[in-house]
Amino acid sequence: MASGDYYQVLGVSKKASQDEIKKAYRKLARQYHPDRNQDDPKAEERFKQIQEAYDTLSDPEKRKQYDSGGAFAGFGAGRGPFGGAGAPGAGFASDLGDIFSTVFNRSGREGGPQPGRGGDLETEVRLTFEQAIEGDQVSITVPKASTCKICGGTGANPGTSPKVCPQCGGRGVDAQSQGLFSISQPCPRCGGSGQIIESPCRGCGGSGLTEQMKRYRVNIPPGVRDGTRIRLAGKGEDGPRGGPPGDLYVVTRVAPSPVFRQRRDGDLEVVVPITIAEAIQGATVEVPTLSGTKRIRVPAGTRHGAVQRLRGEGPPEPGGRGKRRDIRYRFEIDIPRDLTSEQKRALEQLAESMNDHNPRESLMRAARRSANADQSGASGKVGAT
Repeated sequence: MASGDYYQVLGVSKKASQDEIKKAYRKLARQYHPDRNQDDPKAEERFKQIQEAYDTLSDPEKRKQYDSGGAFAGFGAGRGPFGGAGAPGAGFASDLGDIFSTVFNRSGREGGPQPGRGGDLETEVRLTFEQAIEGDQVSITVPKASTCKICGGTGANPGTSPKVCPQCGGRGVDAQSQGLFSISQPCPRCGGSGQIIESPCRGCGGSGLTEQMKRYRVNIPPGVRDGTRIRLAGKGEDGPRGGPPGDLYVVTRVAPSPVFRQRRDGDLEVVVPITIAEAIQGATVEVPTLSGTKRIRVPAGTRHGAVQRLRGEGPPEPGGRGKRRDIRYRFEIDIPRDLTSEQKRALEQLAESMNDHNPRESLMRAARRSANADQSGASGKVGAT
């Protein structure tokens, strides 16, 4: 199979989730690991293709670049879409480093290949509105690749140990002479690990890692919002062969409040219904706050949709050292649909008493002035003709 389509290499669709990609990779890696398929000459190349595809699709940023720019495979077997497992151009720089190391008889890989870093993980935690505002400590359980308890991460059965690869001498690379220069590639015998496992561990199949459920306590800081990402350093997947672990990212999902609505700027908003009489005459009304209730003044003549703010009564600002956001109260005039006979009579009396006040009069005067001006302009043009 060509290595140009990473999704086909892993046997997943382009809409596959990170969990689906991870499961497909682990299944295929165990199946085609060179140590378990020493009689199959194609297993090693297939394993490289699987690793190459997973290195790209397991990284959200690399996957986004891959999806937008097409297949990058073929630029370097066993490397990321830009020829390296790290930043763009890293593979090319690595090759140049190998070239000059050979020319000047210096080794850039003293001590052999370094263990790889474990993958980052992401999970979600659901919070109530109150937990998000006040902060809390919650428990989460995540499946992750952890050091095999049987072999201790070596990948070899207990009582045995990995051996130095006879082909690369433990360097993990195979240098091929190209005249004056030498091009280094991952060793085809050990896959770049520098070691050969003759007796793979029965628990992990030689990978040194097994999937285990891990439980963590996460401190939720006050004032988090829906979609906030909390980083737990070193709580991601364990690195292979004792490599450093990745990070765990916890994404908060906050349940909506029946009273408070969170604005984009971080303030809270509350809709406060008021009567027609309160809007006209003004009133003092009771409104909810995060710590109870308060009374605020509705000015006489308040219009529908007017906003009043209580400063410092909103949620804490993350990292704000005690500073809090505001709560905004939006007044909405409640128009009753059904009136009693007494209310209808009172409304009629109010309408009669306000006959001398027509709120649309200024609008109509402006419209008449505009119409007269248009007519005058048209008459002037006719006379000039």
